[in-house]
Amino acid sequence: MPGVTSPNPNDPRVIRTRRLILDAFIDQLNKKDFYTITINDITQKATINRATFYAHFQDKYALLETLLSDAFLEYVIKRIDAEARLSEEIIQKLILSLCDYHDSSNQCVHKYNSVAPILEEHIKNQLEQFILQLITREANNTDQRTLELAATILSWSIYGVTFRWNVEGKKESPTDLAERAVPLIFNGVVLSLVSQIS
Repeated sequence: MPGVTSPNPNDPRVIRTRRLILDAFIDQLNKKDFYTITINDITQKATINRATFYAHFQDKYALLETLLSDAFLEYVIKRIDAEARLSEEIIQKLILSLCDYHDSSNQCVHKYNSVAPILEEHIKNQLEQFILQLITREANNTDQRTLELAATILSWSIYGVTFRWNVEGKKESPTDLAERAVPLIFNGVVLSLVSQIS
């Protein structure tokens, strides 16, 4: 909203208000399809006015992005050392973390299918950037476009494996899934990248 200044993110009142907005949004996601949720639904549940909402979020898409980013940080990035090198163990941790992420999203958002396309795009982008960070550190002499392509292939592979696991009813444990998928992903993409770096 034009002319609205961003509140201080460290102010306890701001933190509390953001939490109220996020909780109200999650509540609405449990009851309605994302596309039918209005700002009014959120502000009424959070017991705030529209101006307060817009001081924190541009629209419900920005709110959803914040919700997804926070969850992604919680379930993926915080569980993996950002200074780690790309390895089979890291790919396994990414798969396990994304399985947890999907599981949590299903429990948190009953109308999961309404946000799944937005969630998918957002998570693939964040995962791709995280993997690009990991591989760029090791391969500073490699062509940037090659590194970006490798990060895209890895992120989509990891996301795709966990997404299919989720939509097909989680027929195996995340550990079993990771044990089956890691050699395929690692031996295909990572070893090919390593040979180009060497």
